[in-house]
Amino acid sequence: MSIDNLMSKTPTNPELVIFDCDGVLVDTERLTNRTLAAMITDLGYPMSGPESQQRFMGRTIENVQAMVEELTGKHLPPDWPDQVRARDLEVFRRGVDPINGIFDVLDFLNGKDIPYCVASSGKHAKMDITLGSSGLMPSVKGRTFSAQDCENGKPHPDVFLLAAKTMGFAPETCVVIEDSLPGVQAGLAAGMTVFAYVEDPACDRAAMKAAGATLFEDMNQLPDLLFSA
Repeated sequence: MSIDNLMSKTPTNPELVIFDCDGVLVDTERLTNRTLAAMITDLGYPMSGPESQQRFMGRTIENVQAMVEELTGKHLPPDWPDQVRARDLEVFRRGVDPINGIFDVLDFLNGKDIPYCVASSGKHAKMDITLGSSGLMPSVKGRTFSAQDCENGKPHPDVFLLAAKTMGFAPETCVVIEDSLPGVQAGLAAGMTVFAYVEDPACDRAAMKAAGATLFEDMNQLPDLLFSA
């Protein structure tokens, strides 16, 4: 365990594990932010994929639109979020890889009879494609929750509270697995324990640790973190 935050981890023994989708279950963050950065660059504000991740990771495209309008000084059309999603889906249909080690984590949870679900800023149509093409959909079918079903997206806690309520668990018995600062903030605001997967160099490790998440950088570490004595 190479991250010092792991040395002070808190025992959890969760009743429900709630996974974010992009960057936690499926390896999509680099792809989506490469596309988003190119679209923002076309608006006259040069941006790289890693910079896009650092600025926008974990937020809904609607929230990102407001931030891009402020950066560029341009008013974007109402359908701009749909334009971004359409470009992303073109890329995802070519195939999306699962995060390394995630199938082993799900097998571990199945073996302990610990339920799990997905709570994402992305829409259901996006999750259908990414989870489907990665081979993960059979493991989570019927247990995917989207910010599109809520009044507010991350960093508000709405989608995590919706997931916990629908699955039948009190928030304080749930653990959230995230990879973005808005996601960490949303999980903590929901009253849940949060673990932040920070394998991606673009993750804001310092901010997520300061917010109150326990950091880990290898998905194979998660079972020990979840059920530490």
